[in-house]
Amino acid sequence: MDEAQMEQSEYGRVAASEGWFTVNVRDAAWVRNEYFGDACIFEGDQAGFPQIGYTLCVLQPGQPNGMYHREGNQEDFLVLQGEALLIVEGQERRLKAWDFFHSPAGTEHILVGAGDGPCVVFAIGARDNGDDSTDTLYVRDKTALKHGAGPEQDTPHSKEAYAPFPKWVNGPPPSFDGLPFA
Repeated sequence: MDEAQMEQSEYGRVAASEGWFTVNVRDAAWVRNEYFGDACIFEGDQAGFPQIGYTLCVLQPGQPNGMYHREGNQEDFLVLQGEALLIVEGQERRLKAWDFFHSPAGTEHILVGAGDGPCVVFAIGARDNGDDSTDTLYVRDKTALKHGAGPEQDTPHSKEAYAPFPKWVNGPPPSFDGLPFA
């Protein structure tokens, strides 16, 4: 296997071709959303990961990492720093640094930043079912709605679930004091 070509974009380094690569999180490309926090997605437009997706999320208290949903692939989450509120199957669970959440396919879930400062979460999602968007349902749930993390109605369409919220934009990595990559 050849080494991937890496390119420097305005917002960080991204893989520009298929192959193996290394990148420091401080140098990688990030996206930002005033409602959903900051995220570093470890793949490039030209070099997607067909089997597993990886995202590093930085959430401020009250920021969800997305809309409450279930999907046809497993996802896993490791809280690296801070606190998060996990909403799973309509229940609330507090997570702190080094807590791990395994979400089998079909499990309704979302994370919300909690505590007094930023929460750093490493998220991993399988893509074994091909186009995982066909198996995803954004679910109306009173607990998720209470935290601003759920759609107003059930929908299989991400555009509908995320329509009321600002769009993701490319941006530099967050520079919060005390984060492991600051």
